[in-house]
Amino acid sequence: MSQQFTLFARMGKDLPLTILHELTRELKASSVMTAELVTISSTDSMRHVKAVMREHRISGIPVVDDGILKGVISVEDLIRALERQALDLPVSEFMTTNLITAHSEEPVLEALKRLEETGVGRLLVLNGDERLAGMLTKGDIVAGLLHALQEAYAHAERLARENQPRYFFDALVSDETSLILRYRVRVNDFTHGGQASAKIKKALLQIGASPQLSRRVAIATYEAEINLIIHTTDGGHIVAEIRPDQIVVVAHDSGPGIPDVALACQPGYSTASELAREMGFGAGMGLVNIDRCADEMDIWSAVGVGTRVEMRFDVPPEEAATG
Repeated sequence: MSQQFTLFARMGKDLPLTILHELTRELKASSVMTAELVTISSTDSMRHVKAVMREHRISGIPVVDDGILKGVISVEDLIRALERQALDLPVSEFMTTNLITAHSEEPVLEALKRLEETGVGRLLVLNGDERLAGMLTKGDIVAGLLHALQEAYAHAERLARENQPRYFFDALVSDETSLILRYRVRVNDFTHGGQASAKIKKALLQIGASPQLSRRVAIATYEAEINLIIHTTDGGHIVAEIRPDQIVVVAHDSGPGIPDVALACQPGYSTASELAREMGFGAGMGLVNIDRCADEMDIWSAVGVGTRVEMRFDVPPEEAATG
């Protein structure tokens, strides 16, 4: 594992908050600098400098003699030579020798601080032998950090996938496994409408159910949840039993009951109150949508007693536990 990944070994729960600060400390200047440089000799003429800058479209050139950094020649130095009509003079007459440099093994954070403090546009990077190794700009640092961030997040995602259950319910192993989730739903509580279905969907995804299966369960449960909010006198309960081969969701209440279940299952039929309609509910499609999403739906209801809606969802074999 490369150095930029050492901070992710703990699968960092604080990853989004600290990663940039960690990277600026752990990444070395050598990992983000530009190593392929155009250089020039101190004995070259300023006329040659003009030609090199024009050819490579650069505004500064390191001056190197026998691998040793001697200075930097910039476009400002070239302008001075042009003003003096001294293009035939050597680079050594105009180059800057008071250099601000970075070391190839120092943290990017230190180099970034030096760029900010000095206001220079670039740092020449020296290796352990004090020879020129590359050049570092703010643009290089930004590009290097972005690349490291992409690699880091890709690595974190791979680890997350490896640590997740590969098949539905592989995380829970017993002779007979089931998970029971219970939720109280209150009448006319439109503010919290959909919370039970959202929590069930989240639980299913966390234990390895596919997005398609989780979505079907969530849609059907949401419709049942809204029915409890709209049509009951005191709300009701939603109970989800999650097994490796099947998911069963039951919505039950002790409300007014349904006089004609067959009629209530017809598209567009609704007994929703004016309040529910004003809130945008009560289109008469709740039971229809449940039936479309569930593999099986059973409704029991008695006037003055209550209603029980049971929704069953089969877990596809490819998602079921393997052992």
